[in-house]
Amino acid sequence: MDRAVSRLTEGVATADLDLVIRGGRVITAASDGPADIGVRDGRVVQLGERVGPARCEIDATGLLVLPGGIDAHVHFTPVETAERRLAWADDYASGSRAAAAGGITTVGDIAFTRPGEHLLTGLDRIGRAAAEQSLVDFLLHPVLLDPSPERIAELPALAAAGYPSLKIFMHMGDFDSRARDYLSVLTTAGRAGLLTLVHCEDGCIIGHLTDQLVQAGHTDLSYFPATRPVASEVAAVERAVAFAEVTGAPIYLVHLSSERALRAATHGRERGVPVHVETRPIYLLFTDERFSGDEPALYVGNPPLRTDADVDALWRGLEQGTISTCCTDHAPWTREAKLDPTLSVARTRPGMADLETLLCSLYSEGVRTGRLSLSRFVEVTSTAAAKLFKLFPRKGTIAVGSDADLVVWDPERRWTVRGAQLQTRARMSLLEGRELVGRPVVTIRRGEILMTDGVVRTDVGPGRLQTRLDR
Repeated sequence: MDRAVSRLTEGVATADLDLVIRGGRVITAASDGPADIGVRDGRVVQLGERVGPARCEIDATGLLVLPGGIDAHVHFTPVETAERRLAWADDYASGSRAAAAGGITTVGDIAFTRPGEHLLTGLDRIGRAAAEQSLVDFLLHPVLLDPSPERIAELPALAAAGYPSLKIFMHMGDFDSRARDYLSVLTTAGRAGLLTLVHCEDGCIIGHLTDQLVQAGHTDLSYFPATRPVASEVAAVERAVAFAEVTGAPIYLVHLSSERALRAATHGRERGVPVHVETRPIYLLFTDERFSGDEPALYVGNPPLRTDADVDALWRGLEQGTISTCCTDHAPWTREAKLDPTLSVARTRPGMADLETLLCSLYSEGVRTGRLSLSRFVEVTSTAAAKLFKLFPRKGTIAVGSDADLVVWDPERRWTVRGAQLQTRARMSLLEGRELVGRPVVTIRRGEILMTDGVVRTDVGPGRLQTRLDR
């Protein structure tokens, strides 16, 4: 019998506690030490020595116990427009299984409402569908593509309903022609207490460079990085920081990829501008050399992969705290979809599946190499996101009163990534064949065991929409 399965035993049927985890080394962003954890009704109710007895017990001797991971940036909800419906390889059913398998207990879904749909109406529709499918808890980040007075007027109601955030794209649609309207969006969002997620790339630069490459006949995806250079990201970051500075509204820069862009964000924070930064695993694990290989299309993501110097700068940012979170921007496609021969620099299919490997890759390449301490690892994968999206201390830590979102982690587990064995319907991983060290052996969401040694349970209660604690 497998180690983790053999350590999960039935306790006393009449015990006061539902679950006890015994003998583990409990890691939070602020503490590190041995403790037993007692769970009742989905929450941590005891923490320390001589906890229990319980109806179910897990022996975590020699293992770590971490707060459940929070990936605050995923794509599960389809994008629907008047012309088309873009559906990812994963929805909430398969995507939440991937999350559970990887030690993630809460996700933040980028929620595109339908054209003309009121934001709260769309979010209610999306949230009800998500609750029917999801194993893990979830946040919804509504996307605002129409900064009209009518939509801006809806933002205070979003905050009042418990939503903590919204998302804007600086490179999409008519952002440049409506920049003043987006300033009004930030002003209203900030006053309402919403955190605005910003995709920072400059649409003018991207369009100009893409047209030049097409005219020159350089349409192969090996040229993709040339359409979205660092200058495009820096220009957008500097503009977003300026928007935050003049409005006083907090912003969260998603998937930052370069040293220069990080420097621009950091300079803003040093001036007191409320700027928070997220990066992605792909920018920590790969460089733009992948576009010189045989299958560059697999690595297409917005922004593109950068240089070795950028990779090193992002690791330093995670270590030093100038980067707050590491999330995936999980936007999964099958291998066949990514390698579609009709794709070009003018028609891309950005995104990849890495939700299930987020914690494992960051632990293996960050903690094991000495780049990150265990507590910093917990902070960038759970605690910081919980605080930014106003879920802390319900989420993001292990404390009496917190949700029992827990991961029992084997720090010595060696395993080789095989896309076909992952939960994602993409059935592929950019880490194919790479050996990682460290893996979750039990994932627990609000006291319910979702996964044991890679086997994900579907006979548990559903995930819940998470709302802000400060309303």
